[in-house]
Amino acid sequence: MERLCAYTPAGERIHSYTLCIRYFALLREGTLATVSSPTDFSSLDLNPALLGNLVDLGYLEMTLVQAQSLPLIIDGVDVVARAKTGSGKTAAFGLGLLNKLDVASFETQALILCPTRELADQVAKEIRRLARAIPNIKISILFGGAPVRTQKNSLQRSPHIIVGTPGRVHKHLRDGNIQLQGLQTLVLDEADRMLDMGFIDELNAILRFMPANRQTLMFSATYPDEVADMSAKVQRNPKTVDVTDDELPPQIVQTWCSVTRENRNSDLLRALRAWGGELNLVFCNTKLDCAEVTSYLQKNNVGAIALHGDLDQIKRTQALARFSNRSASVLVATDVAARGLDVNDIDAVFNFELPPQAEVYVHRIGRTARAGKQGVAVSLVEEREQWRLEQIGETMPDAVIEQRNIPDAPRDTLQASMTTIQISGGKKNKLRPGDLLGALTAEGGIPGTAVGSIDLFDSYAYVAVENRHASKASRQLSDRPIKGRRYRARIIK
Repeated sequence: MERLCAYTPAGERIHSYTLCIRYFALLREGTLATVSSPTDFSSLDLNPALLGNLVDLGYLEMTLVQAQSLPLIIDGVDVVARAKTGSGKTAAFGLGLLNKLDVASFETQALILCPTRELADQVAKEIRRLARAIPNIKISILFGGAPVRTQKNSLQRSPHIIVGTPGRVHKHLRDGNIQLQGLQTLVLDEADRMLDMGFIDELNAILRFMPANRQTLMFSATYPDEVADMSAKVQRNPKTVDVTDDELPPQIVQTWCSVTRENRNSDLLRALRAWGGELNLVFCNTKLDCAEVTSYLQKNNVGAIALHGDLDQIKRTQALARFSNRSASVLVATDVAARGLDVNDIDAVFNFELPPQAEVYVHRIGRTARAGKQGVAVSLVEEREQWRLEQIGETMPDAVIEQRNIPDAPRDTLQASMTTIQISGGKKNKLRPGDLLGALTAEGGIPGTAVGSIDLFDSYAYVAVENRHASKASRQLSDRPIKGRRYRARIIK
């Protein structure tokens, strides 16, 4: 039943899904008795409101990292946990800090530090989902590339939880915009990546603003000496949780194809058509290659978008929203720009070039085959790059990377199934996803089944709709007042 609740697509097997929800509603009411297993969330000493919301979200059984770390976190113990991306670690520390949060206290009680703005945004969204049954919880997100004044205004409303990147959090602390006297929980998410990205000075500076009597939680995919040193500095008698050896290895079919410099673009296009799926991630080593590859794919009728360091924050947000809501089938990115990207359903990863470091290759292909699914990794390799392939083989001795020729495939593949519409209003206008959905499906509108993801930001929003309904949906959003006000709507291409 756990899989059914969590993964059943909307509109399919609805009778069984409804029975599942009713079953757990009876459990909450106490009408139906059961014996919880050690992996049930109900076996934990969690706030009943949190438990009820977990049922509604379909979070019925803990992942490995949750089962081993959550009891310790709830008990107030410092924890250093090693777990891979996609293991459920956000819910582990999120439930822990929410469980002891005092909503009536107008103090910042939890600080979560993340290496990238994209990860900070995703963590904040997940915390909001976990906390939605508890009213009046305030969360602020702080990262570079966003207006400092807007963030300062949000901090004046005494957020209970702050999620941010080290650089911007340190700036607000230095300017006196954040007060941490009431801090209960510090979380260092993806600690290894924060240290790799050179945030050690900012982290040390942030620590000077914190009370010593706090709980500190560290989550990391790896455990190099730098992470161990940081743990010794910021934690008190931490308990170690390591589930990396117990997690199932990702099921990735790895392939490499011999190419020439002259034919690399066309060979990538052929490989995408042959082995690509609905969501495909292409890695380039430079921003220039990223832009050129994206342009080449677009000229060949592929729904491709670029993600690199020259994009401003709005363009970055737009690119990530379009990729995750399936308005683009191919995201072409550099390694730096893709940090923090957390999309669980990426079908295939393509290396336009192999990275200079084997560890980067491992990180790249790990973006596919999440949540127990299978994935594909395809690398284009020139003769001069063979040494990189050999280095990867030494780093991953158990991996099978098969050489294959690129077969011909239909030319009409790789078209996105959805279209993104941007609306000129967001959270500051008190808009909610239900408001936009209501406007889209009102009399004369489009069917609700044609609406995909709805992403709300402070001053704008993105809505994904099926391609054939895009024009009608855009008119519906522009012509119909939403909460008594008209907003501009435009199709993003």
